[in-house]
Amino acid sequence: MKIGMITDSLGNLSFDEMLRASAELGLETLEFACGNWSSAPHIDLAAMLESAATRAEFVAKVRDQGLTIAALNCSGNPLHPGPQGKKHRQVTEDTIRLASLMGIDRVVMMSGLPGGPGDANPNWIITDWPPECADIQRYQWDDCIIPYWRDLVRFANNLGIRKLCLELHGHQAVYNVQTLFRLRDAVGETVGANYDPSHPMWMGADPIAAVRRLGSAIYYVHAKDTRVEPVPAGIDGTLDARPPTLFAERAWNYITLGYGHGETWWRQFCTALKQAGYDDVLSIEHEDMMLSPMEGMRKSVALLRNVAINLA
Repeated sequence: MKIGMITDSLGNLSFDEMLRASAELGLETLEFACGNWSSAPHIDLAAMLESAATRAEFVAKVRDQGLTIAALNCSGNPLHPGPQGKKHRQVTEDTIRLASLMGIDRVVMMSGLPGGPGDANPNWIITDWPPECADIQRYQWDDCIIPYWRDLVRFANNLGIRKLCLELHGHQAVYNVQTLFRLRDAVGETVGANYDPSHPMWMGADPIAAVRRLGSAIYYVHAKDTRVEPVPAGIDGTLDARPPTLFAERAWNYITLGYGHGETWWRQFCTALKQAGYDDVLSIEHEDMMLSPMEGMRKSVALLRNVAINLA
């Protein structure tokens, strides 16, 4: 497997500094965020779309450090019922256009989440009660989610992009295996998973079981860990809206690889990926509030080297 990184993990560094740091870390490949929820610290989407020379210079700088580009990322909410939705839809389409121009076959993103009828903001329904929950979900899926994704798949396919890698994430329509297959069954196999085990960890699922169920629907993998904090979680459960800066109080936290689940667990996870047919990029996403980005990246790379590179 190849060890990579979404470059927001070192978003405090300039493009050139990030490339040098990536080479120093021994990474092989990079994932670049192009906007929406990312500030896109290392790529100018408009400039890249406009100029072949700009794209060529960008790729040359990446290659000069012995690196490749694994994917582009446009995670956001193109189904937001307000003005944000229109902006995110544009960035999403522009990112797919750029991937096509650069010969990159994967775009990493999220499904988005609409509101209910007349809502100004998204509405994440995760229970079947009160009774209006079922009506809201029917509206979301039948009137918003499936029509949008049918159109987006057609748009991507017309540009030669066959892999839209959806991160299964909270406060999204697609947040677990069941909802991914619901969308995939409706719009086709252009939609697959960007499987990030850190999210099912706090939602109470077993990522290894999920990998086995997803099988060939796994198109990409984010390497990120979660630690469930036993005392706060024991008191309140894992539904926690406290900000990540309050990590000492939260029921769970995103954490550097190995600090939530040890090396044995990560070896089992990588083995499950390989058994499912995925022998590709492990893209580290550093979001640990307790370690500096470079220190967290160093530790994460070291763990993945131990568990993945020489996997039989």
